[in-house]
Amino acid sequence: MTVSDQEQLEQTMEWIVGAEERGERVDKFITESLEEDVSRTQVQQWIKEGHLTVNGGQIKANYKLAEGDRLFLTIPEPEELNLEPEAIPLEVVYEDSDVIVVNKSRGLVVHPAPGHYSGTLVNALMYHCKDLSGINGVMRPGIVHRIDKDTSGLLMAAKNDLAHVSLAAQLKEHSVNRKYLAVVHGNVAHDHGTIDAPIGRDPHDRKLYTVTEKNSKHAVTHFVVLERFGDFTLMELKLETGRTHQIRVHMKFIGHPLAGDPAYGPARSQHVTIEGQALHAAVLGFVHPRTGEHLQFEAELPEDMQHLLHVLKNR
Repeated sequence: MTVSDQEQLEQTMEWIVGAEERGERVDKFITESLEEDVSRTQVQQWIKEGHLTVNGGQIKANYKLAEGDRLFLTIPEPEELNLEPEAIPLEVVYEDSDVIVVNKSRGLVVHPAPGHYSGTLVNALMYHCKDLSGINGVMRPGIVHRIDKDTSGLLMAAKNDLAHVSLAAQLKEHSVNRKYLAVVHGNVAHDHGTIDAPIGRDPHDRKLYTVTEKNSKHAVTHFVVLERFGDFTLMELKLETGRTHQIRVHMKFIGHPLAGDPAYGPARSQHVTIEGQALHAAVLGFVHPRTGEHLQFEAELPEDMQHLLHVLKNR
């Protein structure tokens, strides 16, 4: 199976069905293949409206896939979508007329998706800022990068198109300084190192990612061990690339999955009391799109991760 762009949801997407998907219903396949939280009912509506073709022709939602089928989906722009600003509390770390940097709380989704148009960071930014860049369309105004729902920490957004273009280019060039703090399972043997392993869709569960050579993208994560607690380790991780779930996948790959990770980690430990993975975007540095000044920000660990470290140190 190949996907046109695995890093972010585009308006058009394409797949070639592999042997492992043969016989599966097309609506189920599409629903599970999309990164965004899209309902199966929404996908069925898209199929009914002709937004999905298989081998150039229209099909019904119960169509059974055949190996080699070429699927092409055009995700329609919401015709009358009016995202509402919402007074969701925001911790603003920095703000000027071009850029805003926030310290996102764990559990907050970054941007809306079909069927979920409220309660996101975008809704909060719309209330707080009034002006956001429109390059990413009505669903993701101002958003140039994202962190997972259950990852806390620093995230930047663009307040106009000039800023958006500049910040997106810096991300593409890997010049943005992004460092994370994480608590992982096990005693990491090396004090520092680099994980250079390509990431692609997990063929056994298309909502997840894995290290694979097939239909994958280059991914590099650098790490430093900060403190060891026997069966857990506190680490600093620096992203060189920014693939979906990169840190979570790379740490599982080397045998040290993130504590509390519901998708890539082991069964919950009695010591891990946080909801979601113990991962925090602690450092964010970039060049200001208008002034050229290098800005860097730090956000201390949230209370739940501080409590986790306290528990681990005092067992």
